[in-house]
Amino acid sequence: MFRLFLGLVLALSVAPLHAAVKGEEVAYQAGGTVLKGYLAYDAAVQDKRPGVLVVHDWWGHGDFVRERARALAALGYTALAVDMFGNGKQTDDPGEADKLSGNVAGNLPLMKARFDAARALLQKQKTVDPKRISAIGYSFGGKVVLDMARQGADLAGVVSFWGLVGTTHPARKGSVKAKVLVFNGKDDPMAPPEQIKLFQQEMTAAGVDYKLVDYPGLKHAFTRPDADARGKKHNLPLAYDAEADRKSWAVMQAFFTRVFR
Repeated sequence: MFRLFLGLVLALSVAPLHAAVKGEEVAYQAGGTVLKGYLAYDAAVQDKRPGVLVVHDWWGHGDFVRERARALAALGYTALAVDMFGNGKQTDDPGEADKLSGNVAGNLPLMKARFDAARALLQKQKTVDPKRISAIGYSFGGKVVLDMARQGADLAGVVSFWGLVGTTHPARKGSVKAKVLVFNGKDDPMAPPEQIKLFQQEMTAAGVDYKLVDYPGLKHAFTRPDADARGKKHNLPLAYDAEADRKSWAVMQAFFTRVFR
């Protein structure tokens, strides 16, 4: 039911899901761990196109990021919804989600190895221009793409949706190659104002080409259609906002037009 609902939301408010969009499960490895992703592309397009990595939130790789990958494919990209936990792990338990995401977030070499394995897989696709790769991420996934940009990953751009912007590995001046776009909810307790301020100071000091879009009144997971139900179930500050979902997706599209030019 969630997959059907999310597909309708994307079709109506984010991007038209083109009939020629194909999706397929893919397996790859990093450090001996099997990672299970999902590749989406428009089979009607013959030319090579930019590739976009889609990094899941702390619940793991699931329908949400797969549908976002399909929406990106409908826009003319090849998108890979990645697996950062291994073996396609998903959970609906906040305690387990915190543990799974923490194991990766607290281990930069592991994070980088799994991200790089996904990027290498995407670059090898016959539909992809390997020199034009970007990444988007949600919550934990937002932290992943931001930390990879901080590490100097060869990416055209990264987009963080309600991401965790704090880090123990801040960007160094001149180290960030990617342009950065961050969407944040001003009432998100997972990204308090002092943390946002530190992030802005870090980006400015490092000379990063970045933009922060701060939405007043919004909480965590504001582009995830099942946020309210999950928030109620687990007593978490999650709330979906359809208007912010549409607007942020449109801003992201303009950002990709610029970075892939």
